[in-house]
Amino acid sequence: MTSYRKILEKNKAWAKHKLDIDPEYFSRLVHVQSPEFLWIGCSDSRVPADQITGTEPGEIFVHRNIANVVDHTDLNVLSVLTYAVDVLKVKHIIICGHYNCGGVKAALYNDNHGLLNKWLRNIKDVYVTHKIELEAEQDPSKKLDMLVEFNVIEQAHNLAQTTVMQQAWHQKQEIKIHGCVYSLEDGIMRDLIEIKDNESIDEIYRLKF
Repeated sequence: MTSYRKILEKNKAWAKHKLDIDPEYFSRLVHVQSPEFLWIGCSDSRVPADQITGTEPGEIFVHRNIANVVDHTDLNVLSVLTYAVDVLKVKHIIICGHYNCGGVKAALYNDNHGLLNKWLRNIKDVYVTHKIELEAEQDPSKKLDMLVEFNVIEQAHNLAQTTVMQQAWHQKQEIKIHGCVYSLEDGIMRDLIEIKDNESIDEIYRLKF
């Protein structure tokens, strides 16, 4: 049996298991989704949003990309954000990075990665912003961990600066941004930053409505 066929068989077994426990499980999901959370995380296969948060289908809206980047020119992440905030009315947005992130590690060096270079540029910009602190650290492993954390914090600020978030806060929508980092070694998520309004946004980025 091919690996793809195994996936299909596991899917059937999962669906049967869910129905055995709760015969109405899928009929409830089919009509509506009302998640309280939007998750913006890394595409790394070791960091599945639902499993590490213990959430069920319908409870968390998910967007993933290389190194959990929020780029103001990325229509993908902005479209997901708009739908989550304006339509689903989520209450919390979690930007979750993880230690030993391959994307962040690649950004630390000058190897040519083709098209990926354009994406890694976002993380290199974070490096430049925090260059003094990062270059003061001589241990490569600790430097990587630091850049992972700085990247989460900067992406949280990037998210806060978007028109979508600023307009939501202007309209008194209660929504918080949480930046956290996940450890592959112990499976624990750790808080790094919380943003609940536009007070943290530099004046130059603030929009008038």
